Amino acid sequence: MNTATAAETAPDPAQCRSAELEGRIRQTPGRFRVMTGDRPTGPLHLGHYFGTLHNRVRLQDLGVDVFVIIADYQVLTDRDLAERLSEHMEGMLLDYLAVGVDPARSTIFNHSAVPALNQLMLPFLSLVSVAELNRNPTVKDEIAHSRQSTVSGLMFTYPVHQAADILFCKGNLVPVGQDQLPHLEVTRTVARRFNERYGTVFPEPDALLSAAPLLLGTDGTKMSKSRGNSIALGATADETARLIRGAKTDAERHITYEPEARPGVSSLVLLAALCLDRDPHAVAEEIGGGGAAALKRTVTDAVNSRMAPIRARRAEYARDRAYVRSVLRAGNERANEIAEATLDEVRGVMGGVL
Repeated sequence: MNTATAAETAPDPAQCRSAELEGRIRQTPGRFRVMTGDRPTGPLHLGHYFGTLHNRVRLQDLGVDVFVIIADYQVLTDRDLAERLSEHMEGMLLDYLAVGVDPARSTIFNHSAVPALNQLMLPFLSLVSVAELNRNPTVKDEIAHSRQSTVSGLMFTYPVHQAADILFCKGNLVPVGQDQLPHLEVTRTVARRFNERYGTVFPEPDALLSAAPLLLGTDGTKMSKSRGNSIALGATADETARLIRGAKTDAERHITYEPEARPGVSSLVLLAALCLDRDPHAVAEEIGGGGAAALKRTVTDAVNSRMAPIRARRAEYARDRAYVRSVLRAGNERANEIAEATLDEVRGVMGGVL
């Protein structure tokens, strides 16, 4: 047997475990606590919606206890200044509410409002070596794309900061992409070593692998808050149409769905398919010889139709800022109560330090 072929066709353990977890979630959702969130570095966009936000609402609706962190402290991980922080935080909160994150069933809070969470970083840092942090591939990639001229200690210890985010509430399930598995492995290592050294306090959280599709930005590169190539959830219908008209395609008139050969065209086809809940190959076949103009009209109509109720809810929440602030205040209160209880437990098993 060709060993290379066998290795390529062998089931991926992380994928198998994730599939098993999906089954267990449906059977006993109350046994799971999900920890997830975003850094408020810019407006959330369609890539976030189909990549993570939609899944959070799905898990919440299944009955999972979902924690969503607005990671304001972590803005400084790869930036010298937290620019327009209040604006981005408020916009993020509006987006969460508009897509269906329900504060009655999920906890939305901001990082800096929960000091006990950050106190966990000190004992956690004592449980990992510099060499382990140095060889983390996700950190290496983030350092390579950092906006800072030098690597800060915060960037270097980012995975341990994330471990504190996850473990303060004893999160046992973390939705991640394949590229985030090394970060989560640091969290699992921290939890295991803490329990072995001091006594069992923390779960070793599992990865719930996302099957999120990769949507490219309008310039044909990765869709990003910071690259100016995304369609924000808060964009108007006219803004959306303008951005899609300027999206990169190619010279071939007949529309096909071939992500490897035609990434720009295929990303637009995929976006329309996701909005329409259809197969991308069928969408491409329907457009056929209509060319880029027909493709962009299809995408624009599909996006604006899918986003219309979300935009309407967002505008409604934006008119009631007192309610929006109360959501964050209540979420911060719950997160603080849980963080303080966890910190007390940590102090107890560590002999009163901290």
